[in-house]
Amino acid sequence: MSAELIIILVGALLILLSISHNIKIKDSSLNLISPKLRVPLGVIGVLLFIYGGFSYGTVNVPGQLEQVTVGEMKQVEYPVNSVQVLYPIAGDSVNCRILTKGVYPETHDKDIWVLLKPSDGFYYPQSDHTNTSFKMDGEWQVISRFGGDEGETFEIIVYETDATATEFFSTTIANWKSANSYPGLELEEIPASATEVERLKVVLNKNCRGAHDTPDTP
Repeated sequence: MSAELIIILVGALLILLSISHNIKIKDSSLNLISPKLRVPLGVIGVLLFIYGGFSYGTVNVPGQLEQVTVGEMKQVEYPVNSVQVLYPIAGDSVNCRILTKGVYPETHDKDIWVLLKPSDGFYYPQSDHTNTSFKMDGEWQVISRFGGDEGETFEIIVYETDATATEFFSTTIANWKSANSYPGLELEEIPASATEVERLKVVLNKNCRGAHDTPDTP
């Protein structure tokens, strides 16, 4: 149980104690605390409940609060016969967090993964809370988090994957997060069933070292 949930439960308990005199059992009030303590305990309980609720929401929905940028996008090439990257465009200057996005064919049934390759030569799979890129109505997107220096060149590589490759990337990210260490993947470690569909280079427009508390980047 998280600390935020404990705070919420303690707050609810204090609120319950503060109003216990209004709870009747067999026509007798349930007086659990002194009347002098009802108001202060009630106030503390409300404050704890509000604080715990706010903290729980902040901790557990970071994807909704995370600020990402999207710049000028490429035009879709019709008909859409393959996975396309619409943003970023090759050579773009990008921020620390961007929304890499594109389109896919109507019959596309594979997962889409974005990997970043900074100057260290390793590969870093990107994910949201669903791990794979989000797909809906012919469009896909995933938050990409850069952890390099201003002016550093990154390669963005987009892969189509089957279930085996998806499981590998998902497990890799989970293990990195658990160890709080992000060593990156060597090219030889990327599953053979992950098929590269596009590769482009972008440049960081600011220093992004330490910009992310739990990055999927170096």
